[in-house]
Amino acid sequence: MVDEPSRIAQWLIPGWKRALKTISMLGAATALGALFVFLTQTLLARELGPQDYGLFASSLATVTMIAPLAGFGLNQFRLRVYGVEGWGARRWIAPSLRFVAFTTLIALSIVVGWALLIAPDADTRFDLLVMTPIVLHLLAIELLTNKYRLEDRFAAMATWQLALPFMRMLVAISLLLVPQLTGRFVAASYAAISIAMILWSTRPLLQFMRNQIDLKGHGPAPETYADVATPGVRELWSMAWPYGVVAVLYPIFFQVSTVLLKYLGSNAQAGQWAIALAVMMAIYLVPATIYHKFLFAKLHYWAAQNPPKFWLVYKRSNVALFALGVLIGAAMVVVVPYVVPVLFGEAYARVIDILMVLALCPPIRFLSTSMGAALLTDDHMRYRVWAMVWATVVAILLNAALIPKFGEMGAAWGTVVAELVLLAGTWWGVRHFKRAKGMAP
Repeated sequence: MVDEPSRIAQWLIPGWKRALKTISMLGAATALGALFVFLTQTLLARELGPQDYGLFASSLATVTMIAPLAGFGLNQFRLRVYGVEGWGARRWIAPSLRFVAFTTLIALSIVVGWALLIAPDADTRFDLLVMTPIVLHLLAIELLTNKYRLEDRFAAMATWQLALPFMRMLVAISLLLVPQLTGRFVAASYAAISIAMILWSTRPLLQFMRNQIDLKGHGPAPETYADVATPGVRELWSMAWPYGVVAVLYPIFFQVSTVLLKYLGSNAQAGQWAIALAVMMAIYLVPATIYHKFLFAKLHYWAAQNPPKFWLVYKRSNVALFALGVLIGAAMVVVVPYVVPVLFGEAYARVIDILMVLALCPPIRFLSTSMGAALLTDDHMRYRVWAMVWATVVAILLNAALIPKFGEMGAAWGTVVAELVLLAGTWWGVRHFKRAKGMAP
C-alpha cells in the first residue's frame, strides 16, 4: 500500500521545489506590482473623477491596444526557436531587427493616425499623441523580459517589471499632493516614464541583439557555430505570424470594452469600466505570472525535448488553475461590495455591479490560460489563433450591440460570453491537436 506522502510525491512534477521557489518569488513581485497598479488606479480615479479618468483610461487603452503590433509576436517566436535550436537560434537575430523596425513603424503610425483622424476631441488627441512613447516602452519590456526568461534571471525580470507600476504610482501620488494637476499631466508623466525606461533598457537590449546572452538549458556556448544561411524577414514572418496575431488580438479582446464605452457611451462610463477592469487585470496576473514569466520558455523546451513532462505539467496545471479561479471568483462576490465604496467612493458605485458579473471570469480565464499552454508550439499554434479570432470577434460584436442600450453592464456580460468562447475555442484546439498527433482527446 502506498502511503500518502508517496502519493503526493508521485503527483508532483519533478523539480517542483525549485519551480515553487521561483514561482513564489515571481508571485510576490507580481503581487507587489498589482498593489502598485491598484493604488495608482484608485488614486487616479478618486482625484480625476469618472469623467476625466475615463478620458485618460480610454486613451491609454487605445495606445496599449495598438502597441503589440510593434514586434508582432516576435518574442513568443524567439522563445520557441531558442527552445528548439538553442544557441543556433542566433541566426534569427538579423531578420528580427528588421522585423521589429518595420512593425514598430506601423504601430506608431496607427496611434498618430488615430489621434489625428479618429479622436473626437482635443483632449483625447492630446493624450494619444503624448502617450505614443508607450508603444516603444512596451516593446522594450517584452524584449528585455524575453532575454531574462532565456537566462533564467527571474529576479532581474521581476525588478525590471516592477519599475513601471512603481513610477506610475508616484505620478498618482503627486495628484494627491497637488489636486490642481489634471489628466493631461498624468498622460505626459506616463510618457516621460516610458522614455526614461527605454533609455534604461538600451544597454541590455543591445547585448541581446549582439547575441550576448547566457542561455540556460542548452549547455555552454559553442566556440564556433555551424555555417547556416541567415533567414530572411519573409521566412521569419511565415513562422512568427500566428504569435503576432494572438499578441495583437489579446489586448483588443481585453481592452475593446473601454474604448467602445467611450465612443458609444461616455467618458464617465469608460471610467467606471476601467476601474472594474483594473481589478480583473490584477487577478489575471496570477496565471500570467505562472505562464508568461516562468513557464513559457520551459514549455517550448519541454515540447521539443521532453514531451511527457510537457503533458504532465499541462494536466496538473489545468486542475490547479481552475480550482484557484473558482476560489478567487467566490472571494470577489464576498469582498467587492464592501471594498469598492471604501476605496473609490460613491461616485464609482456602479463598479460593484460590474464586478459581480465579472466574478464569473476568473475560473474561465485561468483554465483557458492553462489549456492554451498546449497550443504554443509548432503548427498547432493556428488553433490558438482561431480561438483568439473568434473570441475577439464575439467581444467586439457583443460590446457594440449591448453598450448603447445597457452601458457598462452590457460590456460586462459581453466579456463573460467572450471569455467562454475563448475557453471553448482553446479546448477545441487542444482536442484536435491531440487527435492529429494520434493521442487520446
